[in-house]
Amino acid sequence: MRISKKIFGGVIAGICMAGVCPAEIHAEDSYPPVAVQDNTAVANPMARFDSNRPDPKDRLFKSQAVEKEIVRVKKLLTNAKLAWMFENCFPNTLDTTVRHRKTDDKDDTIVYTGDIHAMWLRDSGAQVWPYVQLANTDPHLKNMLAGVIRRQFKCIIIDPYANAFLDPYDPNPDHQWQSDLTAMRPELHERKWEIDSLCYPIRLAYHYWKVTGDASVFDAEWLAAIQNILKTFKEQQRKDSLGPYKFQRETPKASDTVVNDGWGNPVKPVGLIASTFRPSDDASIYQFLVPSNFFAVTSLRKAAEILTEVNGNAALAQECTTLAKEVEDALKKYATFNHPKYGTIYAFEVDGYGSVNLMDDANVPSLLAMPYLGDVDVNDPIYQNTRRFVWSEDNPYFFKGTAGEGIGGPHVSHVSLNMIWPMSIMMKAFTSQDDAEIQQCIQMLIDTDAGTGFMHESFYKDDANKFTREWFAWQNTLFGELILKLIDEGKLELLNNTNY
Repeated sequence: MRISKKIFGGVIAGICMAGVCPAEIHAEDSYPPVAVQDNTAVANPMARFDSNRPDPKDRLFKSQAVEKEIVRVKKLLTNAKLAWMFENCFPNTLDTTVRHRKTDDKDDTIVYTGDIHAMWLRDSGAQVWPYVQLANTDPHLKNMLAGVIRRQFKCIIIDPYANAFLDPYDPNPDHQWQSDLTAMRPELHERKWEIDSLCYPIRLAYHYWKVTGDASVFDAEWLAAIQNILKTFKEQQRKDSLGPYKFQRETPKASDTVVNDGWGNPVKPVGLIASTFRPSDDASIYQFLVPSNFFAVTSLRKAAEILTEVNGNAALAQECTTLAKEVEDALKKYATFNHPKYGTIYAFEVDGYGSVNLMDDANVPSLLAMPYLGDVDVNDPIYQNTRRFVWSEDNPYFFKGTAGEGIGGPHVSHVSLNMIWPMSIMMKAFTSQDDAEIQQCIQMLIDTDAGTGFMHESFYKDDANKFTREWFAWQNTLFGELILKLIDEGKLELLNNTNY
């Protein structure tokens, strides 16, 4: 575990390469004091909200379109704190995590998660997602996004089972997981098999293509990547064997390693895809992770459309479509549970033998977030039943306290219980059709930033000043995405009627 100190956006942050700093993982009653900005009234109501962005000369990537969007939104928002938080959060991925270059005369972009100098396929795809809508007005931004897509395809070609990759230009790469008992390679930061790692790149590439019309990213590397994705998904259906992937780690944390000599708990080959790890990077209990299988279905169909319309590869497109249908049919048969209180709901994990894990985790894909990703209709009655279940104390990872309420998960070392992820609150807002509920979510996000103007990985349910990860770019940019969505949907008054 390597720790350094650095200035981040005007806030001194303890950066821990493993994601959570030692000072942040004590028992709930022994958290260190967290610096909170003084928000006492001053003559100029905006003076208390000076920007926490890095100095312009220190920003890693600059986009005129993003800067114009910040100016536009700040003029619309009369809630001074909300405007300040949007200004800090929305550009955070660009300001602090993007390394855009040319490789073989093609755009090539590495995106760090924030405090960990590695590129997660999931996080990087989610981090740059809200900038795609601005790409047509900023060629520089468009090129950067194309570079992310190309880099993701390269990563999938290197190893489709890996979740996080190192920056090939980093002079001090973080090789702390090279001792893991799996087929590690020097290009890898971590090799945890997660279905969503292969879905997020398709989601981003498809969205980029639909918005910009640029199909140049769908070249030979795309075809190699999609062939690897199909091969991996089929291997992890485990119809004929356990497949080539296994994983173990020497660790005191049970969710960071895998039982049964690295193969995980058994699954019955029913057509679903096994995901050894969740999008939280925690090991699955039952390896048929339901929200990730839903994500695989929609991702395969997007891939089939690209293969048909851009590549003219009908055979590969049909392979994607056939697999998507098989997984979809298996989900209909095995992914639901008749709950005595909520009716038919989606389970979080199943094994095909009849075992179910009834919970939800804050990380996306999650059961709560399925309509956000476009994997189920928000009006699907099973989803609505599930939504009521996961946002209740019947979900073992739902926490409610004096500071807020939301979903957590076992990922945050030592303090996972009673720690709420802002991401879950955002997903509740993204999937809500109730303005009062949306406003409650926005108010909670405003009230739980601990005065920093940023989102954090998680905060303690009774005191938002106790939080993990000062610098987590995905959550920051996601907050900006949510605010933009609500403005675009005509909910500006809702935003401006929140308090600070």
